[in-house]
Amino acid sequence: MLEEVDRADPGEIGLILRREGLYSSLLTEWRRARKSGALTALSKKRGRKPKERNPLDRRVRELERENARLREGLRKAEVVIDVQGKLAGLLGQLQKDERS
Repeated sequence: MLEEVDRADPGEIGLILRREGLYSSLLTEWRRARKSGALTALSKKRGRKPKERNPLDRRVRELERENARLREGLRKAEVVIDVQGKLAGLLGQLQKDERS
């Protein structure tokens, strides 16, 4: 509000005060507060403080992705080994049947 009043021409200040329903004495108080630095405390950001980021979080995510990828590869390899074992058993059985 003070910035708007400071930019206004002297004749417009009264219009701004009437529009906002304020008294000129408030402008005087606000200007004193601004001069003493009391208004700078009001300009601080409100809300939650941003969380501090743990520098290891990114590395943990990378390792978790790699772990998941390796687990999937291991699962596929186990399936292939299982199929190969069953196939070897069947081929062994076929050879045994052919001999007899």
